[in-house]
Amino acid sequence: MTDLSSFIDTSVPPSGTGCLECEQTGSWWVHLRRCARCGHIGCCDDSLGTHATKHYRATGHRIMRSFEPGEDWFWDYETDDWASGPRLAPPESHPVSQTVPGPAERVPADWQQILAAHRGE
Repeated sequence: MTDLSSFIDTSVPPSGTGCLECEQTGSWWVHLRRCARCGHIGCCDDSLGTHATKHYRATGHRIMRSFEPGEDWFWDYETDDWASGPRLAPPESHPVSQTVPGPAERVPADWQQILAAHRGE
């Protein structure tokens, strides 16, 4: 297995409790991902913004970790596969009280139809 330690910084806390770019634009997300190198929180590829993937493409930071409560898996964008990684600086997830999708006050009632249309379904 490839040594990924040079792509992970266990001392860096997450950038916040929500997707950084969605927070800036007032948008919403489905699930959250955390960059294991710099702590950037971005939304998953099921979200409208796909900001976690965009962060990887812009920075080359290839290892992301789920930022969902109860999930501890890593993803390697370079190999397009699961990866292993150490415990990161806390917190390890967004608050359990934070809705999925979220944040609740910005999620439209027809969010599932919006996502389906976005995916071309």
